[in-house]
Amino acid sequence: MKRKRNKTDLQAAEQQNLKDLGKLQDDENNGADDEEEDEKDKNSGKKRNVMKEKQTTDAGVIGTLKLSKRELYKPPTNEELNQLKETENLFHSTLLRMQIEELLKEVKLKEKKRKAIDVFLHEVNNLLSNTPETKQVNVTDQSWLPKDVKVPFLQVPYSIKGKFHFLPPASIKVIGSYLLGTCIKPEINVDVAVTMPAEILQAKDNLNQRYLRKRALYLAHIAFHLSKNELFGCVKFGYFNSNHLKPILYISPRGKNEKLVTVRLHPCAPASFFKLSRFHPSRNNIRASWFLEQESAQGGNDEPPTPHYNNTILIDLVMEQHLHFLFNAATDFPGMKDGIGILKVWLHQRELSKGYGCFSGFLASMLVAYLLSKRKLNKMMSGYQVLRNVLQFLAVTDLSQNGISLFQDTDDSAPSLADFQQAFEVVFVDPSGFVNLCAEMTASKYKQVQYEAQKSMEILDNKAVDGFEMLLMTPKHLIQTFDHVFHLKNLVKLQEGCKKMKLLNELIDHGGNYTVAILPHLLSILTRGLGQRIHLLSHSLLQTSEWPINADPPKHKDARHLSFGFLLNPEFSTNVLEKGPQADSPEAAEFRDFWGENSELRRFQDGSICEAVLWQGDNMCDRRLIPEQIVKHLLQLHVDLPKSSLWYVGGLLDSVIEVEKGPAGSEEKTISVVQSYDDLSRKLWNLNGLPLTVTSVQGTHPVFRYTEIFPPVPVKPDFSYYVKEKNSKCLLPSGDKPCSVYVPALKVICHMEGSGKWPQNKDAIQRVKAAFHIRLADLLHQQHQLTSQPSATHVDVYKDGYVFRVQVAYHREALILKEIQTPDGMLKYRDTEESLQVELETLHLPYLTSTLHGLQQQQSAYSGTCRLAKRWICAQLLSNDIGEESIDLLAAYLFMQPTPYSPPASPQTGFLRFLNLLSTFDWKNNPLIVNLNGDIKEIEYAEIKNDFVATRTQHPVMFIATPNDRRTSIWTKGQPSAPILQRLLELASQSLRTLERQLMDPLDNHDLKMIFRPPLDIYDVIIHLNPKHIPRHLEAVDKPKITYSRGTLRNDAAVKFFKMPVVDYDPVQCYLRELRSAFGEFALFFCDAHGGSLIAVLWKPQAFTPQPFKTSHINAKMLETKANGLQMVPNVEAIMEDFEILGAGLVKSVEARTEKWKI
Repeated sequence: MKRKRNKTDLQAAEQQNLKDLGKLQDDENNGADDEEEDEKDKNSGKKRNVMKEKQTTDAGVIGTLKLSKRELYKPPTNEELNQLKETENLFHSTLLRMQIEELLKEVKLKEKKRKAIDVFLHEVNNLLSNTPETKQVNVTDQSWLPKDVKVPFLQVPYSIKGKFHFLPPASIKVIGSYLLGTCIKPEINVDVAVTMPAEILQAKDNLNQRYLRKRALYLAHIAFHLSKNELFGCVKFGYFNSNHLKPILYISPRGKNEKLVTVRLHPCAPASFFKLSRFHPSRNNIRASWFLEQESAQGGNDEPPTPHYNNTILIDLVMEQHLHFLFNAATDFPGMKDGIGILKVWLHQRELSKGYGCFSGFLASMLVAYLLSKRKLNKMMSGYQVLRNVLQFLAVTDLSQNGISLFQDTDDSAPSLADFQQAFEVVFVDPSGFVNLCAEMTASKYKQVQYEAQKSMEILDNKAVDGFEMLLMTPKHLIQTFDHVFHLKNLVKLQEGCKKMKLLNELIDHGGNYTVAILPHLLSILTRGLGQRIHLLSHSLLQTSEWPINADPPKHKDARHLSFGFLLNPEFSTNVLEKGPQADSPEAAEFRDFWGENSELRRFQDGSICEAVLWQGDNMCDRRLIPEQIVKHLLQLHVDLPKSSLWYVGGLLDSVIEVEKGPAGSEEKTISVVQSYDDLSRKLWNLNGLPLTVTSVQGTHPVFRYTEIFPPVPVKPDFSYYVKEKNSKCLLPSGDKPCSVYVPALKVICHMEGSGKWPQNKDAIQRVKAAFHIRLADLLHQQHQLTSQPSATHVDVYKDGYVFRVQVAYHREALILKEIQTPDGMLKYRDTEESLQVELETLHLPYLTSTLHGLQQQQSAYSGTCRLAKRWICAQLLSNDIGEESIDLLAAYLFMQPTPYSPPASPQTGFLRFLNLLSTFDWKNNPLIVNLNGDIKEIEYAEIKNDFVATRTQHPVMFIATPNDRRTSIWTKGQPSAPILQRLLELASQSLRTLERQLMDPLDNHDLKMIFRPPLDIYDVIIHLNPKHIPRHLEAVDKPKITYSRGTLRNDAAVKFFKMPVVDYDPVQCYLRELRSAFGEFALFFCDAHGGSLIAVLWKPQAFTPQPFKTSHINAKMLETKANGLQMVPNVEAIMEDFEILGAGLVKSVEARTEKWKI
């Protein structure tokens, strides 16, 4: 009785809908008048008294109401109390609730548009009902079809039995989300079920694609008929969810409403025409002899089951039943509609809702109905509660292991869950008991849905992040979500794999679609091969675009490529050895079969002899790409897929941060520096003869936090490239040879213990520190034979080919520098530039370095991510305009606060997310909170944000807060400036788009260095430099064809050093300092410090404003006679000539690109 009543309710709703269609035209015509009247009402409403306005104002219009004291303080209603309670219990703030409510208003279909759609549907209904009939012919005789339309079906093999003729539809019904009120913008799709009359079908049409081909012919005739009508702007064929067995027709109106709606016509058989039991998952409905075009064998009882084919037909038979079921669930349950709307947005942002095997909006609706039937939901719940419960269910329920069912009857002919699980990877049975709603989904894709649900629940439970932004507004592209991605191109090669793996039964079941047939087997092989190296393996969803009705349907070989993504497990992903079973165990043979010739016997330290596979990996950079070796080997071994058909996107950007390919990569070079520093640190701690003991030794150079783009290498200088200075006995660069190798000074802060002997005068402290530097140099030479060069501010120590710049620090120096004596003789403390600089160098920088060093130990991809980010900023000529520490913190944020992702496990993914963070973060209204070591508690986030908002005008344009620096953002205080930040954001946005497009297109030319080449069109002057005098020329993005010897000896050269090499000498940087000093008031200068062969100059507009004549401001200016008398303007020609004079020998040429300076 209940089912009958629900059916009656649905029919009544449909009848009411049809009645309304007749009135819609009049309503539309009157719509404009109604709007004008509303406008008049609003204007006149200003003159009415408050009570009258309150009575007449529409519910949708918010006016300014003056409430009486009684109304203002009246107690809240039950509904208001419930809302407040729900907000307190479920939402982190009222803001999240309001954001979700606004989102729903934005994506829901407005009533006015709904009326226009209803009018269009009414006209479509009339046209379909009046489609002309055709004569009966054989299905294979398609000569009756006009030339302007092609059958939207791959008819292979062509010959089938059966007759076909067209008759007008038996019924036309709107189904799906539009009728239920759950469709969302921007793409409004209305599904219409066009029921074919039973007269054109035959009893055995379930066999050998007969029904599906008749369905395609029926659709072709409708398409031709509708395409001639001027009502439609677009009539195209497409595959429903990219399933080539289910073509549908897309139609949209002509004119201004073309993008308003797309109607999708689904031809289907009458619900009672076929017995559902014919399509049991274990039954066969495609004969192998027909598919292979062979004569049928005798017996024929060993035909393989065709569960996917059966499921494809079954869906057509239960469309109306599904509509009834969802209509019943949604009745008196407004939260269900809201929840489904939010879920659809969630799925869309994660690229899960479109394609073959997707988690569609319909599937989400059925899942909500399932949870309602199991009383996990009730009809009092809001849309947000529905969302949380669905995500919670998905997060903890693995439908690939334990299927679920909506079937409640006791029909003996219905298959059991075990039958479904044997036939499909993911199981969700519909109310009929025969249809698996997840039939096309792979287990890997469901695992991704599960992973996303788990991440989303973490976001909703985390008060420190903007849950709404991360959950519903952030698109998660495959290339940013996964650490490694690879693409299979030339998918036609998979046919050979199907033959090798003997997948004929799967090919028959999927109608010859070899990509879909082999995909689960590919995933199974890769999952086993990668094992513990990955947390998650998933793939892109095959999508087929719509095509014109006069074109042939897309073939399987037309698919461009198939993409796969891994979430790496850093703990195991870089292991070079794959240990297998013991040699005498039964599993050993299976292990050898799986790994092929790569498997070999090895003896281990515990004495066991096991099968094992050894992968190549000399350095960390190579070991990160071991998954690539595994994938290529397994696909070639098991699927006969040549390596040329696979494009692996894992370490394609590594070449940008490696000077040369060798056994030691950048990580190994950094470790070598850190080991040498650790040894120096121990030597400093244990020095005998110092008047005060060393309390701490802390490195502050970026190499100690693993973020130096090109870590220093040990240097043994060739003295023939230097000139010895007689007085200081130091080496100087030789002017007649190429510039000598660049040797960076690695800064180390050495804190001395506190003592009453320390003076309290800042000048005296400097002298004591200078004495300590001299003493340190002597002791290091005497006790450890280290070459040292002391100076007033530091001591340079040459050790293991590196130069460490040790700087003595006194913990009270910053406080003494803050002392100010008032005229009354009182001492006051105030921050000064000197004190802040000392604090930065001796307190904040060591803390930052040690913290980020610890982060690198936990997250191995941090170093590569940060170095790529720095290299990109340097390549854009902006390294001088944003501090290195700021970039280190931006990269750290990606690991400390990775939501909605997992922390990146590959530098490439980290770099993509860095560009995304830079270009999308709201720098104007929000501080970037980098919670190092988790020292900022959840409750303190709000305090930092509130304080930032209250004092926004006092802060830099880019504000980065850390546990030790919550209010001032010391790392971005001076830079970047607002114009530089804006430029940086634009470059990041364009670079991200370009790089994502390149990495996701295996057929692209793959010039990935494109984003590391700066656009020079905005600059006014380009100064070209001589590469002979650029010491870091080999670090350039595009490796130079001509290289120069830089005066170094081989590491194994037997030379005893007594001279300190030239430290921190880079002629380009020296030249830049001179340019900025001399011409900083006229122009900005930009350069890539790492091998850049040009300096870009941008004139300052304000410098070209004519100024009155003053003898004190005559530098680089000339006099011109103006109406106001003599005025001074910059002498651009002379300035450009000075550029060459200042850089004599270094500058090759000066190129003027614009004439902006003309006044």
